[in-house]
Amino acid sequence: MILDSLPLTPDHDIPAALLTELTALYASNREFHALSGDFPDPDDVRREQVAAALAEESRVPGAEVLLGRSAGRLVGIVIALTRHPDPSDPDPWIGLLMVDADAQRQGHGRRLAALVEDRFRTAGRSALRLAVLENNPQALDFWTALGYETIGYGRDRQLDRPCTVLRKPLL
Repeated sequence: MILDSLPLTPDHDIPAALLTELTALYASNREFHALSGDFPDPDDVRREQVAAALAEESRVPGAEVLLGRSAGRLVGIVIALTRHPDPSDPDPWIGLLMVDADAQRQGHGRRLAALVEDRFRTAGRSALRLAVLENNPQALDFWTALGYETIGYGRDRQLDRPCTVLRKPLL
């Protein structure tokens, strides 16, 4: 698995072929989008919506969009935050980890999570946090199986949805 930063054109756009791949990855996760409400119609995820969502994520200070490829194929995306918008929160965050639905249950999610953990560990960070939407028990099971522990409950900043906050020590 290779994890690279999202490449942009000189005009700060996502290259067309890559945007097509990303749109297919997002569209393959219909059930997640139905739970999250991130797209108006989870059955019709469009290129311009994906481009706008990624542009919005990229504007968050300390955010990085990372792409996971296996055997040359885009299998996942991670949005990592070097710091949370709340200045009292000392830990980096995973804002999103999504694996193409056709590539799920093959270990790609675990590998992506491990690569992100390694990036932050190498940078000297001592823990990593994330939030799981309350209505997504499969995601909660995935993250707890990777050693993340519930540290609280709250609401996400973007759409005020109830979520569980998890943390994993990295050292």
